[in-house]
Amino acid sequence: MDWKTYLSDAAANLALFRKAAPDTAKGFGALSQAALVDGAISVRHKELICVAIGIAKQCDDCIGFHVKGAIQTGATREEIAETISVAMYMGGGPSFMYGAKALEAFDQLSA
Repeated sequence: MDWKTYLSDAAANLALFRKAAPDTAKGFGALSQAALVDGAISVRHKELICVAIGIAKQCDDCIGFHVKGAIQTGATREEIAETISVAMYMGGGPSFMYGAKALEAFDQLSA
């Protein structure tokens, strides 16, 4: 998968939804901004949690956007790999498959 193109297409789809349902999109955006701030847990660790949940929920878009967010906060390939390991432990075989996608996303988006 070409993650940069994939995320660009996903962002375009989200922009269309924002126009169709602006109040809902604004509410979700506010939730995202409130959740992803430094607190007792750093933003980097929150992004890694989001990656793990994206893997467990089998959401390619979530994986891509949150791997990108994790990279922006300084996450390393090793941290992504350990996050995938925890997601695999909790989610079994399907998480293994989506975890491999997350590592591929990291490799492409961090280049």
